[in-house]
Amino acid sequence: MDRATLRHTLTELYNADTGNSLSTLGDAVRLVDDLGLDSVDMVSLIMQVERRFRIRLSHEELSAVLTAGDLLDLIATKSEAECILRAA
Repeated sequence: MDRATLRHTLTELYNADTGNSLSTLGDAVRLVDDLGLDSVDMVSLIMQVERRFRIRLSHEELSAVLTAGDLLDLIATKSEAECILRAA
């Protein structure tokens, strides 16, 4: 899946989960500081991401996620790995 599609899907998930209406999430947008997500919001968003992309994100992986770009990179990496595993 290309990054634009991932970004669009992440934006949709964010909007649906929070009730906000961002048109897009830029790479530099900080999830906590800029969007004001608290721990409950983050857990909910991550659960939506895991369901939509059929991936599992560990606490260790998520601890390095500060921005939307970080999350997009992680989703892309995990999604690619899952596709390879399913194809094998």
